[in-house]
Amino acid sequence: MPKSIHVAVGVITAIRDITNKDQQTQYFLTKRLEHSHQGGKWEFPGGKVEKSETVAQALARELKEEVAIEVLSCQSLTNIKHDYGDKEVLLEVFIVDQYLGEPKAQEGQGQGWFSLNELQTLDFPKANQAIIAKLVTRNS
Repeated sequence: MPKSIHVAVGVITAIRDITNKDQQTQYFLTKRLEHSHQGGKWEFPGGKVEKSETVAQALARELKEEVAIEVLSCQSLTNIKHDYGDKEVLLEVFIVDQYLGEPKAQEGQGQGWFSLNELQTLDFPKANQAIIAKLVTRNS
């Protein structure tokens, strides 16, 4: 039986200038380290929910550890179950649009801000495809 992991995921957003006149919503991503599960792929930051914490507590803790922001508020986007064969994940995904600090990868991984169109061209773990689809639907 595959290992099951409960994960809190933050879709960190910001309205950013793309030209002197135009702004657009962008999404902060980190790139998984090569030696990790699904290594080398882009992801929305987050991490495992520990037994002693709520999903909101896990999200706040993980985003502080991984990208050095303090979550002020978030809203539920979706829940996703995915079976990778070697492990199953339950992703509880939240839009994080109010936070203190500027996101910056803290674990040596790649990072970047991307438009919704750019998200659709990047290499993500399979479970993350449902997040992108939900963002596309939400923004159309």
